[in-house]
Amino acid sequence: MSITLDNLQELNQKLEKRFRDKLVVNHDLKRTLVSFQANKKTPGYRWYKFKEGYSSALVDYALDKLGIDSGKVLDPFAGSGTSLFASAERGLDTVGVELLPIGSEIMEVRKIIFESNNHDKLTKFLLEWIDEKPWEKEKGGRIINHLKITNGAFPKATEDLLGKFLNAIDKVKNKNYRRILRFALLCVLEEISFTRKDGQYLRWDHRSGRGNGKKKFDKGEIKEFNQSITRKLKDIVDDLKGGNTLFNIVKEPRGKTGNIDVLKGSCLSILPELESGGFDFLMTSPPYCNRYDYTRTYALELALLDVDEEKIRDLRQAMMTCTVENREKENLDSFFSKEIFQKANKSFENQQELQTIIKYLEEKKNSKELNNPGILRMVKNYFYETTLVIFECARILKSGAPFVMVNDNVRYAGANIPVDLILSDIAQDAGFNVEKIWVLPTGKGNSSQQMGEHGREELRKCVYVWRKL
Repeated sequence: MSITLDNLQELNQKLEKRFRDKLVVNHDLKRTLVSFQANKKTPGYRWYKFKEGYSSALVDYALDKLGIDSGKVLDPFAGSGTSLFASAERGLDTVGVELLPIGSEIMEVRKIIFESNNHDKLTKFLLEWIDEKPWEKEKGGRIINHLKITNGAFPKATEDLLGKFLNAIDKVKNKNYRRILRFALLCVLEEISFTRKDGQYLRWDHRSGRGNGKKKFDKGEIKEFNQSITRKLKDIVDDLKGGNTLFNIVKEPRGKTGNIDVLKGSCLSILPELESGGFDFLMTSPPYCNRYDYTRTYALELALLDVDEEKIRDLRQAMMTCTVENREKENLDSFFSKEIFQKANKSFENQQELQTIIKYLEEKKNSKELNNPGILRMVKNYFYETTLVIFECARILKSGAPFVMVNDNVRYAGANIPVDLILSDIAQDAGFNVEKIWVLPTGKGNSSQQMGEHGREELRKCVYVWRKL
């Protein structure tokens, strides 16, 4: 007997009934708070536009609401490090795990600045670069590293200046200053290019001569190189000189900044190496189950960091399954203890709604009703890998430690997939108490394709609050 959307809706209603008293609309949580938007004017956080991140204000809110004023913080999907730096400002020691080189580079450069004891000297150096523009004096420039998906991304004059800027950086003796200058360059790549990040891919302006899709796309102003890089350097200088909290004022209660440790790689392999019961608070936002391929959207930055085609493919497969190109990960059992691996597998297999959704998508795939057959594999492996992460985090956290996750629900082939409730159900198996699922007052819509075929249905956007028993 085939599984219908009515069957899924019935299971969804049963799950919602179980968690009815946990689902709480939180009017403190605006969309800007759980996205990068609230960071746009925040010193230090505003330098690089990491669209997939949440704001430092959300971290402060969670720490205050849950009464976390001491201990050690973990973020297994650290991104650009918002959880780490916002917590370290308050004197908490932090550990972040990040796979993509762009994320770890942002964190490491910000850490260099965060921990520097001579901001005056750095400020003077950056002001000299702004005034003198030493790259303009370079006779030639470095050839810019490109991937197949970034060829032609810049106007020729811009690419020439990019190469000269990199040449000028190479002549700077202080290695930390070299990284800060390259970081500033990473921060402006999108605005000086023909491209715009658009979730699943880079969208190309029609002026590039290379577009995707039938519609003519115009991204608006393509910024001039000198204007963009000098403004970005000035932003950094202004934040260093402005007495902002990130660099000069340590928030109470401990009166000193916390340590920041960045671990490079996949949390699937790194988390099992961390000590049991070593953390007092966890806040994260994993990749959503939304088909976004971050190796494509951040391709300009990855290319500048000398990531080649082979490394891109490796990164795409190593990251948490969230796109239709992710294949099955082999030998996952080799990372985890036998006990955790078996318990996580049992929880995954016994989650009734999840398994029914998987069967529904399998039927749709077999009848060629999925717009991409890889959706089935993506959804299945997304929940499987996330289950492993949740069980491993239960081992790592101390008893009573909160686990806060920002995530979105999704919809495929008309099926509303309640990511929040499924993961919360799994979290209970792992040894967490589901305290609250904070629901944003305004949900999110669906893709135009989903609405065209199945009608509009607003999906919950949530912040889960679990606590280790």
